[in-house]
Amino acid sequence: MKTTITRRALLLAGAAACVAARVGAAAGKAKPNILVIYADDLGYGDLSCYGAKTIHTPHIDRLAAHGTRFTNAHSPSATCTPSRYALLTGDYPWRTSGTQILPGDAPALIRPGRYTLPSMLKQAGYSTGFVGKWHLGLGDGKVDWNGEIGPGPLDIGFDHGFFMPATLDRVPTVLIDNRRVANLNPADPIRVDYKNKVGDEPTGAEHPEQLRYGADPEHSNTIVNGISRIGYMTGGKAARWDDENLSDLLLGKAVDFIASRKDAPFFLYYAVNEPHVPRAPNPRFVGKSGMGPRGDAILQLDWTVGELMRNLEEMGIARDTLVIFSSDNGPILFDGYEDRAVELAGAHRPAGPFSSGKYSILEGGTRVPMITSWPGHVRPGHVSTALIDHVDMLATLAALVGQALPRDAAVDSFDMLAPLMGRTDRGREYVVEDTKLMVTTGATVASSGSRILAIREGDWKLIRHSVEPQAFHGNAIGTRPQDQLYNLANDPSETTDLASTQADRARRLAARLDTIERDGRSRP
Repeated sequence: MKTTITRRALLLAGAAACVAARVGAAAGKAKPNILVIYADDLGYGDLSCYGAKTIHTPHIDRLAAHGTRFTNAHSPSATCTPSRYALLTGDYPWRTSGTQILPGDAPALIRPGRYTLPSMLKQAGYSTGFVGKWHLGLGDGKVDWNGEIGPGPLDIGFDHGFFMPATLDRVPTVLIDNRRVANLNPADPIRVDYKNKVGDEPTGAEHPEQLRYGADPEHSNTIVNGISRIGYMTGGKAARWDDENLSDLLLGKAVDFIASRKDAPFFLYYAVNEPHVPRAPNPRFVGKSGMGPRGDAILQLDWTVGELMRNLEEMGIARDTLVIFSSDNGPILFDGYEDRAVELAGAHRPAGPFSSGKYSILEGGTRVPMITSWPGHVRPGHVSTALIDHVDMLATLAALVGQALPRDAAVDSFDMLAPLMGRTDRGREYVVEDTKLMVTTGATVASSGSRILAIREGDWKLIRHSVEPQAFHGNAIGTRPQDQLYNLANDPSETTDLASTQADRARRLAARLDTIERDGRSRP
């Protein structure tokens, strides 16, 4: 018996060594270009390669067919800023105070000198670029939008940045080229305030007749392009983006960055906006999905991915480029604007088989689509069940390019290179999920100050107790006054709480979560 066990162990060890050798061989070649495409509020069930029947996403489906598609991938949080923070730092967002959905005038959350994904890749010889949605704060608390802006992306490892300061629904609705607002006319300076109205421009609250669609009180401040936003601004008219053409503009900037760096390794973090609100897709997509602006925005996202891949092919660098596609959190239909997303969704289930979506600690809040592709290296046509989290990107890509992590950096990031390449379905042993709860008081929406945590281990999920609001913008938050325990293999919708019948398991998972939180790190 002992001999049999020993032989089996040797065979398993040999198989593991073969997997490691294949992955190492991939990493040992000339360093690949790295392209991370990060969607915004895209759900697990929003793509046809993930089972959507009422919307077709052929370009993203093709990416999945040529690569590995993950069914157990997670965003670090159920909201945007925290997930982006974890992606770039390798730390769980709940370890840092202030990591929540940031207002448009928040100071830089990731401070200069911090070890980050772009700074690590820069050390490895990469040109590093960022295009799209930032939403991680800028400056030191009060930005002069008419001068040089910093700290920001260029202070944490990016060589180049062309980006939105915060979100589509927040002022200022301008784009920043490295450190200055693009196309700004000095004779028309920008002023921004999130508490008091500035200038005499109309607001959604005062002039709803000027809006292309209605909005809740939070989103009813300054009107830009017929859409009222969060916050007040005046000036900067020549610099303001055009919502319908914004995706095309950002795609062009992404392609320009790639073209200018294609002869040496580059890293591009391309943070697209779709299908975040306000949804105002280009006219060539309007009405094409049959599900209103949200569905049309998903078609626009799919086309954008297709155009990006086409450009890689035409430049002759597609086979030299690792593409990682995912979303910052789960989906939401109504999120402040009356664009009929709920009414027109029909039978479409944006979170697939999972419950709830954005803002929620339930699985729909963090279970997201994720696809990797690198011809000749990532396993093609593979569907992976590996448990993986975006917080792992820093350690994983460091392993790919041969960089050792400092002990005090990326404290929650694990090397998931083998599953990322589709060579094994063995991923993380566990992952911690979180959401920062939001509450509405009159016309103001703000964090309640409470962080809700859950731990996933295998098929089991424990949600820590909390007495908090039960829903936000129509999504169930998933909180209860007592710990909850679910077996996701049998109950993906988290409808049957097993905490009382599996009390020992619940206590063990709760203790493990307490330890991870107390220790200040989870990476060995």
